[in-house]
Amino acid sequence: MKGRAEVMTTGPAGRAAHPAAGRAAPERRRVPAAALLGLAAAGLFLSILTASLFGTANIGPLDVLSTILRHVGLGEVAPAEPLPRLLDALVWESRVPRVVLAAAVGAALAVSGTALQAVTRNPLGDPYLLGVSSGASTGAVAVLLLGVGGSVSLSSGAFAGGLASLGVLMILLGGGRVASPSRVVLTGVLVSQFFAAVTSVILMVSGDANSTRGFTYWLLGTLSGARWEGVTVTVVVILVGIFAIQFFAPALDAFTFGWDSAAALGINVTAARIWLLVLTSLITAAAVSASGAIGFIGLLVPHAVRVLAGPTHRRLLPLSAIAGATFLIWVDTFARTAFTPHELPAGVITALLGAPAFALVLKRLES
Repeated sequence: MKGRAEVMTTGPAGRAAHPAAGRAAPERRRVPAAALLGLAAAGLFLSILTASLFGTANIGPLDVLSTILRHVGLGEVAPAEPLPRLLDALVWESRVPRVVLAAAVGAALAVSGTALQAVTRNPLGDPYLLGVSSGASTGAVAVLLLGVGGSVSLSSGAFAGGLASLGVLMILLGGGRVASPSRVVLTGVLVSQFFAAVTSVILMVSGDANSTRGFTYWLLGTLSGARWEGVTVTVVVILVGIFAIQFFAPALDAFTFGWDSAAALGINVTAARIWLLVLTSLITAAAVSASGAIGFIGLLVPHAVRVLAGPTHRRLLPLSAIAGATFLIWVDTFARTAFTPHELPAGVITALLGAPAFALVLKRLES
């Protein structure tokens, strides 16, 4: 059944049926999946190492590489002199966790967007379609401004808020058993607006201008708070979620023809739909809780990757994850270094880049 679904989605009919596939020429030759994955993975690895070189302190490449290798237990490249303790901590405790978090968040948003575009059959679907971002914002502002949860961290509150919004969404969707694609989208808008209103009320009654400014900066999307303790948990949650979503690649291929057609192909539509909504919401909540709301990655990266990889989700999902990770690494690197000593939120950069790119996607979909 998996093979049947994949064959159908890679042919001309599959491209025409997919809401985001555009009008790719049937004769276009695709780059082999193994080659694409290998090149993309190598690019991601080099991006992680290279981005770790950038910062306010001038630290040589060999020093940075030696520090990373030593901390991961792979020995070290002997530099001319050992790095002082302060610079060693700067690399390992500040730069590297931030780059790793950027990769995880970018991968989560890209994979979530890829899956939701197929589930909802909406080429404009993105990770925030289900209202998880608004719920996470409510949880974060409740912790930050109202002190809810005592010593609970902002990211923990945001994750709890994201799960709460998921719970509300699933209740309104009847557990996901009777939801049409349009109902999923409209219910997501409803949940998003509700939690956005709750967040506004909390901001209004708190009366704390300094905390409000801090929350607003976090909401714009920033990775400046990356620390290994939180990054490790976030990375594990996101990797497990992405790995689980990969198992639903045949179902996502079938969904592009409609849920009735997917059922005819032998897909358990109800179970697949529920699992995909839950998994995409979980990795989105983990990403938002760690970085705030960073837009456009989940909307645009799947479209860009689809041009190279085609619509088959078996290879579209991992390539989207790698592309999203690489893209956010360099966006955050630019955001934290281009205007030193000032730092821009990464979400501002993605919005500036994403708005014109989104206009191009709309034009391509209409052509």
